[in-house]
Amino acid sequence: MATSNSNPAASRNPPRALRGRSLDPTPTLFPDVPTQRDSGPSALLPPGPVPEHVGIARLAFSSALAEAKRGTEYFLLPVKSILNHCYSNRVPFSWTINPYRGCEFGCQYCYARYTHEFMDLDTQDFEKKIYVKLDAGPLAGRDLNSEKISGEHVAIGTATDPYQPAEREFGATRAILEQMAERKGLSVSITTKSDQVLRDLNLLRRIAERSTISVNLSVTTMRRGLARILEPRAPRPDLRMRAVRELRRAGIAAGVFAMPILPGITDREADLDVLARAARDAGAQWFAASVLFLMPSALKQFLPFLDRRFPKRAKHYREWYSCNPYAPEAYRKEIAARVAALRRKYGLGSRPMEAARPVEPEKQLSLGLVIAPNVET
Repeated sequence: MATSNSNPAASRNPPRALRGRSLDPTPTLFPDVPTQRDSGPSALLPPGPVPEHVGIARLAFSSALAEAKRGTEYFLLPVKSILNHCYSNRVPFSWTINPYRGCEFGCQYCYARYTHEFMDLDTQDFEKKIYVKLDAGPLAGRDLNSEKISGEHVAIGTATDPYQPAEREFGATRAILEQMAERKGLSVSITTKSDQVLRDLNLLRRIAERSTISVNLSVTTMRRGLARILEPRAPRPDLRMRAVRELRRAGIAAGVFAMPILPGITDREADLDVLARAARDAGAQWFAASVLFLMPSALKQFLPFLDRRFPKRAKHYREWYSCNPYAPEAYRKEIAARVAALRRKYGLGSRPMEAARPVEPEKQLSLGLVIAPNVET
């Protein structure tokens, strides 16, 4: 299968907001580290009256409770816009959409926990208090009509998963995609850990007829037991790979993001080989990876988790991440070389590519996946 290393968000003529900027050649969803802030219940407050909530925090605390199930509360969050302008040099796109704040999948390592701090919430509430952005469809329709996004790439799901369980009840992601289907000339990507994306297959095909769209399935490991420990409520890895296959059969450009790679946990050569081979067998067009990135808010959650489930690794992580959100450069280069070798071995591209022509139906093939036993902890 022919592959390409081109990215719809970083083509020959970079988007205006990216021109003149130096881009990290390694694909990543992670933005620059924002200014650290002390917030949430554990924050140290100066003496005197407790300050009032302002901005997004004020909106969050005034949001109506819509539903509560599975130990999770869902709130309706009024927002002024669906599109967010991304100024980071580390990502090859200028605009992002996250239909939800918080994510019920509860991935132990999730870097985006810091976003709950902006609402004066504790990061442990990230998977327990989910905020659904109100009027997502109409707001998306208005934002997409703006000339400022002409020729720019829009990335959906860069912080929270657009197909988390809340999507079944509230449909914010689908409402946004319906607006995109009414337009032409857009450049869109979706990143998710959920096979629920297949629910919108016909809608994705409508978008692909008039615009460029690609889907990234995030898969950190093919080991079911390990995936359940790391990503408690996310769909199984094999279901995500099945989603890649079905997307490709429908003519939608799709690939696999092995993000993040966890040092000493998911980085073994044999495990990465199984993951890359599964991506190839599912028809993935690219296989991109990046090493774990730990914000202070994520570190606060992840280190106690390591102490409980991977105590032999905890000291190592403290040495690497206590003072820096990135793993050492030498290790990152080693993993990059390992992943590049796997791409060559299995004929996979390194970056999302422009939407391909529809794929002809094919006979059912065995994925040939090797599922390792559950991890002993």
